[in-house]
Amino acid sequence: MAEHTHDGGTHHHAEAHDDGTHQHGPQQVGLDLHQDAENAEDMWDGMYRERPKVWSGNPNPQLVVEAGGLTPGTALDLGCGEGADAIWLAGQGWTVTGVDVSAVALERAAAHAAGTSHAARITWQQQDLAAWTPEPSFDLVSAQFLHSPLLPWRHSVASAAAAVAPGGTLLVVGHHPHGLAPWGHHHETGMFFTPEQLAGELRLDREPWFVNVLTSRERIISGPDGQTATILDTVLRATRHA
Repeated sequence: MAEHTHDGGTHHHAEAHDDGTHQHGPQQVGLDLHQDAENAEDMWDGMYRERPKVWSGNPNPQLVVEAGGLTPGTALDLGCGEGADAIWLAGQGWTVTGVDVSAVALERAAAHAAGTSHAARITWQQQDLAAWTPEPSFDLVSAQFLHSPLLPWRHSVASAAAAVAPGGTLLVVGHHPHGLAPWGHHHETGMFFTPEQLAGELRLDREPWFVNVLTSRERIISGPDGQTATILDTVLRATRHA
């Protein structure tokens, strides 16, 4: 969702007092997802309205690692949230479409981008990924932590893969179900996925994909009370054959 869009999917992220990234889902940092809302837009708008700033404002570290060496072109940031990943990509020379279901998040993202010198490279779109089918026209599609109780991860990663142009790159990063933060509220562990599950769902052993990276990576994060923990990210970077 930005991760995001997500139908939600939570892009995402960690709250503003985290380790300087925005990587946890709201359940993991105690944010209220308002699951009694009538639709995804209301649920995520409600979450964002709880705080004037939800995420750190820094790009996701796996995005920086995996996209830092790519040749800039057109990029789709699914579940863009408050815009940190999209803004970073634009700063690297990408022409970015940032998509999220939350109008509140998109308003903040646009405001943050306006304070940079590359806001003109970013287009913001409000979309519900559960109902939106993007065209396969992007040189890079980034789906960072699109975990949502309303959108199965299999749906979100399939939508991400479908948006990649021939010769383009798919980057999917999510929480590994066996490496979650110990202080989180993991009521729905089915929202998370292993590298093996991701590979099977996207049929990465078949055309049209060449797998560059498929792994799980440890990362140290900080909790709301200053404690630290080691978590696992599932990371996929794959190239669609031209």
